[in-house]
Amino acid sequence: MKVIVVGPRGKMGKLITQAAAARDDMELMAGVGPKGRDYIGKDLGTVAMIGRELGVPVTDDLESVIDGCDVIIDFSTKETAMDVLSLAISHKKALVCGTTGFAEEEMQRFADAAKDIPMLYAANTSKLVNIMNKLLELVATTLKDEIDIEILEMHDQWKKDAPSGTSREMGEIMAHAFGKELKDVAVYGREGVSPREPGTIGYHSLRAGNIPSSHTVFFGGMGERLEITHHSYNWECFARGACDCAAFLADKAPGFYTIKDVLNL
Repeated sequence: MKVIVVGPRGKMGKLITQAAAARDDMELMAGVGPKGRDYIGKDLGTVAMIGRELGVPVTDDLESVIDGCDVIIDFSTKETAMDVLSLAISHKKALVCGTTGFAEEEMQRFADAAKDIPMLYAANTSKLVNIMNKLLELVATTLKDEIDIEILEMHDQWKKDAPSGTSREMGEIMAHAFGKELKDVAVYGREGVSPREPGTIGYHSLRAGNIPSSHTVFFGGMGERLEITHHSYNWECFARGACDCAAFLADKAPGFYTIKDVLNL
């Protein structure tokens, strides 16, 4: 499988490049960075700090290299992601996108793209996070209105969107278990006199230092509490998961796929 990585100098892009380079079933064709960066034209292995050259370039023009790939992996910015999506559709290339922070209408563009290309969107590509999601669904489906739900998510100071895409997905899973939409039950932080409304899902976002991704869901009952938590020690689990998603798309027809399909959850 021939792969292009968008944003190979970014936090996730570097790790995805490293993970893909270590796999026997993947061949890196190019990296694509933003225009004007000083690493454009350099070797992808050097840019992603793999420790060796890969013999493929980093370019700022995806369209110039896109026809040589089978799948694009994009964990960049939501602005870049929209451009990448458009090119993937026009060139009929499979796309794995893990970028977060999209508005509802932007997410609809990914869903619409599935009519033309194999499209896999994953807010979180960690295997354990997605197993955690199954546990959350089980608890919410079983207990429904017997519990109060609060979500605490922590990330580094550089994360732009809040709440995180992962915690939004968690909220959506539990809201759907109640037969509701997250937008109708989510409450973001509290201040002053703010009693808890039954049936809501509370969100709290912490941003500080270089804290790695951490998500805790609190299920509050009367006289007892259940907490389900996932901590990532680094970003390697997400990079490996992203490559697994790309490999999954190798022989797939156009359609909208998720990490659940990859993990058979």
